[in-house]
Amino acid sequence: MSPRSTAWGAYAQIANALRDRIRTGALSAGELLPSEVALAQEYGVVRNTLRRALAQLEQEGLIESLPGRGRMVRPPEQRSAAPVQPRPARYREIAAELRAAIERGDLTEGAALPSEAALTTQYGVSRGTARQALADLSGAGLVESVQGKGWFVRSR
Repeated sequence: MSPRSTAWGAYAQIANALRDRIRTGALSAGELLPSEVALAQEYGVVRNTLRRALAQLEQEGLIESLPGRGRMVRPPEQRSAAPVQPRPARYREIAAELRAAIERGDLTEGAALPSEAALTTQYGVSRGTARQALADLSGAGLVESVQGKGWFVRSR
């Protein structure tokens, strides 16, 4: 199939193929699926068609989305017909942890926050995800960026 002439119902065929790969163990529990780009190229479809197939598998409980990481095959004991509740975006989890540290007093006024590089290592996320977490805290008025020096807890 070429991206311009995708067959009607191509997403269902892709969902079936991926479902078979999961059931046969070619994609095992806990394993991340290939990226959307890689799968779209493999099946010769546009990403929207692929996303529709992946959404079908998520509704069936076979896979789950891990924001900032990709999609993972769920263990058999966690699979169900019920849709999986999406996890909050990873940057929000990071921002929530940093916010809690500020509110507990672990990070006091003027204290330096971990660098973007440290956050990427600590949480296993991309630099963009770490930046988004810091920007979220900045938008809430909790931290501020000092050019060339890093992020600091804002004085209240």
